[in-house]
Amino acid sequence: MAASQGFARFLALFGGLYGAYGCLSPLLPNVMAARGLGPAEIGTVLGTATLVRLAAGPLAGRYADAHRAARAVLALAAVGAGLAALAHGPVVGFWPVLMVGLVYAMATAPLAPLADALALAAARGGAAFAYGHVRGAGSAAFIAASAATGWLVEAAGLGAALVAGGVLFLATGALARAVPQANGPRDGSAEDAAGDVSAEARGPDGWRLLLANAPFRRTVLVAALVIGAHALHEAFAMILWLGAGIGAGAAGLLWAESVAAEVLVFLLLGPPTLRRIGPAYALALAAGAGALRWAVMAQTVAIPWLMAAQALHGFSFALLHLACLGLIEGTVPGTLRATALALYGSVGLGLAGALVTLAAGPLFGAFGARAFWGMALLSLCALPLALSLRPR
Repeated sequence: MAASQGFARFLALFGGLYGAYGCLSPLLPNVMAARGLGPAEIGTVLGTATLVRLAAGPLAGRYADAHRAARAVLALAAVGAGLAALAHGPVVGFWPVLMVGLVYAMATAPLAPLADALALAAARGGAAFAYGHVRGAGSAAFIAASAATGWLVEAAGLGAALVAGGVLFLATGALARAVPQANGPRDGSAEDAAGDVSAEARGPDGWRLLLANAPFRRTVLVAALVIGAHALHEAFAMILWLGAGIGAGAAGLLWAESVAAEVLVFLLLGPPTLRRIGPAYALALAAGAGALRWAVMAQTVAIPWLMAAQALHGFSFALLHLACLGLIEGTVPGTLRATALALYGSVGLGLAGALVTLAAGPLFGAFGARAFWGMALLSLCALPLALSLRPR
């Protein structure tokens, strides 16, 4: 397949996937409330769904690795996510919504890791295309879909978001069948250095081999610290800003700025930065940017300073993600890469975010904006781990 054709197909895949997330992620709690669930019941559904994702993502990734079926699993999961999204429409009451929500969580858990695994394999170290470009297109699609769905819901109600997101997930399933399948070892890749690890990795010892990989463990821990620190911002930044007298429109623009910075780093700044300084130093830069961002938020709600802090999201999230994927690609055998990316997404991003979110309420309640100093400390703790991943 020509590089330009493969690039276009991955652009479509990531656009469809993150467009579907943009339609549904901000509004699913509202859908649950409209189906008769109270706040406690919504929290139960969302919390249980998080637990399901933590298990389903790595299991699906392991199956995809063992059977070299990343593309097929991605397509099947996307179709399942689309059907589950549409099924939210007719159900009413706690138990039906819980069942549909758990199916949705199970289906969506492996989508991003498997799309990443396929894109990394096809990118071939940047020779064909830069992974950051397709991931940036996904973030841009999320923004566009979120904005468009807001207008759609105003015109046609919450059901329109379910239909739009469900259709995009179904389209993602079809698009997944069109991208190239990952095909085992490549010259100079981690599996070459690992000798004949491939056959063993596809067997029952795959989990043990992956968890024994020290660079992979440190990469996941760095991600857990730096990304986990974002949880306080996700939960309480808008509350902090509105309480400080910042208008809803200005607060919304501050939030949008962070996503725009993410897209900028994915598309333009991240790939050359990664090539110039390497993934270990890029991780350290991301951790430092995160610490600076949270320190600013702990000290002031002045809009110029907040604008500067929000711009750092491009480094504290997007550059970190690019660096983590570069390290995983370089240190994990290809036969374990889907499993590794699923564990990275579930533990490094999902579990860490969930744990910090649980702590965020008491911290913010006790200390207000000063709770962000704790997030700065988490980010700083990642610095020595990141530097330990330098090539020796």
